[in-house]
Amino acid sequence: MALDHRLSPEHEELRRTVEEFAHDVVAPTIGDFYERHAFPYEIVRQMGAMGLFGLPFPEEYGGMGGDYLALCLALEELARVDSSVAITLEAGVSLGAMPIHLFGTREQKQEWLPKLCSGQVLGAFGLTEPECGSDAGGTRTTAVLDESTGEWVINGTKCFITNSGTDITGLVTVTAVTGRKDNGAPRISSIIVPSGTPGFTVAPGYSKVGWNASDTHELSFTDVRVPKANLLGELGRGYAQFLRILDEGRIAISALATGLAQGCVDESVGYANTRMAFGKPIGANQAIQFKIADMEMRAHTARVTWRDAAARLVAGEPFKKQAALAKLYSSEIAVSNAREATQVHGGYGFMNEYPVARMWRDAKILEIGEGTSEVQRMLVARELGVGA
Repeated sequence: MALDHRLSPEHEELRRTVEEFAHDVVAPTIGDFYERHAFPYEIVRQMGAMGLFGLPFPEEYGGMGGDYLALCLALEELARVDSSVAITLEAGVSLGAMPIHLFGTREQKQEWLPKLCSGQVLGAFGLTEPECGSDAGGTRTTAVLDESTGEWVINGTKCFITNSGTDITGLVTVTAVTGRKDNGAPRISSIIVPSGTPGFTVAPGYSKVGWNASDTHELSFTDVRVPKANLLGELGRGYAQFLRILDEGRIAISALATGLAQGCVDESVGYANTRMAFGKPIGANQAIQFKIADMEMRAHTARVTWRDAAARLVAGEPFKKQAALAKLYSSEIAVSNAREATQVHGGYGFMNEYPVARMWRDAKILEIGEGTSEVQRMLVARELGVGA
């Protein structure tokens, strides 16, 4: 019996709805936001009204009662048009709200999830530090419990944190060392830090190569005090919790990367059929046809790969290896497709008025964020029993 990779009617309806929103609302305006390095608040508000930030969360907390596949479908369709908008949704859901959904107390969920699901408030994920990127276990940020006040006192710095400095950012979940094991290894815990807490400072936004309409900042914590009840999940389990969050997030990034790769195909097909050279459309040339066919092959394969990983996640099956494979493959073919799409467009591919120029600038970070390509290869090898 053949496997059926077709979407359910509900998932297909969602995909079409987001596709229309991306082309009708995002595409006509996002280029201006991108060039101004401005956050698209109105677009985000509309995404919230559509329920996109609540897709995989229970209805009792204001969510849509969907699943992770639904989120990934939305991410792919948004990224076909623009990655800044897509990564804002991905980080808001996978990194901002999902830790609270998976590890939060009932009180924490009741306080935060309805706001996060509505898109009226964004959450961020404070993991990466200036001196420990891929080595997240090397966290230097500390949190010490002041028994006299019942508060955590947090000190440290986080970097490259998405959605951390917008006008609607409500919280950052921070990983911090809260003690030491018997062997001297750090015990890392996760703590919710609301925006505006004294001592919590958001640096000016980075000057980035791409994702210029998304929000990214360095964060510093100087004697930041939050209640003991802001501990998220079990004490000392923060690192393990966020490894799970990253496993799921890799599927989401894979869907986003697939969307970018497919967007490169879309733009190249349109350009090849209208750009005239030597008295005929450039698409009449077999060299261009083959280039675009290879781009479509890569995008299609990436889609099958991330959907396989998402299906395993939704079914409650092991998916770590499949998530790593999906993230690795889709991010690398996104870079390839962006390069080829720029080549198809020739000189115009170097002009920012064409979406492929934006896609070319946005693609590279996909091989770095949420686990570099090297880390993904290491994870796959370990899952195969090599070097374990």
